[in-house]
This record gives sequence, C-alpha cells and structure tokens, in this order.
Amino acid sequence: MIVKNSKCLVIDASVARSAGERDATYPDSVYCRDFLEAVLNICHQVVMTPEIREEWDKHQSRFANRWIRSMIAKKKFIICSVDTLDQVLLSKIEKCLKTDKEKEAVFKDFHLIEAALKSDKIIISLDEIVRKLFSQSAKTINELQEITWVNPIKQEEDSMTWLENGASYQAYRCLGK
Repeated sequence: MIVKNSKCLVIDASVARSAGERDATYPDSVYCRDFLEAVLNICHQVVMTPEIREEWDKHQSRFANRWIRSMIAKKKFIICSVDTLDQVLLSKIEKCLKTDKEKEAVFKDFHLIEAALKSDKIIISLDEIVRKLFSQSAKTINELQEITWVNPIKQEEDSMTWLENGASYQAYRCLGK
C-alpha cells in the first residue's frame, strides 16, 4: 500500500448508515465497512461539520459508531466549522436546477460541499441523485468543479485502490467532469 499523504475526507452519513458489522454479507454493507476501515488504517482523516456529525449521530450503524470513536481516539477527526451558510454559492447552484425537489435535495446536502471546500475537496457518499445534481451545477460553477466525489459501493470507481494510493486528485472523479 502506497500512501503519499494524508487527505481530509468528508464522509456522508449514508456511508455510516450502510457500514455493516463483520458478519454482514450484503455487498453495500461490506463495501462501506471496508472503506471506513481503510480510512482508519491508512493515514487519512475525516472532516465533519456539526451538521454532518448530527446526521451521523442519527443514522450511523453500530460499526460506524465504533469507527468514529476510533478516529477520534487516533486524532484523525477534524471538526470543520462553517460560520454561515454560503448563500451566494447555494443560489448559484439552485439556479442550475429545475424543480423544488432538486433544490431541496441539494440544500439538504449542501453542508457536504461547504466542508469539502474548507478541506481537501473530497466527498465520500452513496447519494447518486445529489451527486448528479451537483455535477450538473458544476458545469457552470467553478467552485464545484474540482470537488472529488467517490461512492464506495460503485465497484467501477475502484475506491479502495484510490484510497490506498493516497486519494489523489483524478479529474474524472470530480463533479465538473
């Protein structure tokens, strides 16, 4: 395993909810658990805003609860404070969307974008609907174009190899591509 440097990863509660125990057999549970274990064992860190932490506390599996405690114990947990909602960026994104349902979905996960922009611009999430909406917006919004979005349950993304190799920037993983 070659890791060039530690990255700060914004990990959505969707991953925490799906991460299964050692005896889990459902593929999504296994992929999420293995991904979180790799983050713990490699030099990467997790970044959370208070809003992300609140979502984790509501939705995390038992495994994810133990994992986050281990991350804190290893000092691999970073609280990222977002003082005020970036209304300008949110408005730009909403202008790219067609329906109120799309705008509501983006608003619900906008804290992931804000945390990513304040750290290493990497989001780990299972939410393909919101990913598509942010990608659509990134076509015209520069701030979003270099945010990496990785889904650990999509095998074609080979997220484990990417993580083990340092979670380095790869243009095809970015919202703007």
